[in-house]
Order: sequence, then C-alpha cells, then structure tokens
Amino acid sequence: MSTFQIILVTVAAVAFGFAWRKGYLLKMAAYVGETKVELKKCNWPGREELKASTVLVMVSVVLIGFFTFGIDLVISSVIKVLMQ
Repeated sequence: MSTFQIILVTVAAVAFGFAWRKGYLLKMAAYVGETKVELKKCNWPGREELKASTVLVMVSVVLIGFFTFGIDLVISSVIKVLMQ
C-alpha cells in the first residue's frame, strides 16, 4: 500500500469516527428513511405521460435553440454593420 493510500484510509477513518461520534450518521440514516417515505407518497407519471413530457421538452429545447441562434445572428449582423 502506498503512502497516499494509507493517508487516504486514515483520513476516511477519522472522518467516519467524527461523524459517528457527533451523531451525523444517525441523522443521515433518518434523512434517508424519511426521503423513502416521502417518495412513496409521490404520484409518478405513467409511461405515456413520460413519453409525452420528454417529447415536449425536446421540442422546446430545439425551438429555444433556433430562437437563440436567430437572435444571435441578428445581433451579430447589427453589430457588424455598426462597426463598419
């Protein structure tokens, strides 16, 4: 084992010990448990709704990209005319 690996393992062990002693691990476990409970309460979209939302997002991104490209082209043209 190299010196770097020994230092890394030591730092990890010290950090774990500190988190254990301060109760951070128990808090993290409680947080994860509460998150699981809350996620079970969520209404998840069905396959068709997910497909429709994905298509909507992709179309929106393409339209915004074209809009941004067009505005950039117009502003660049105006700046070129003003700089001459």
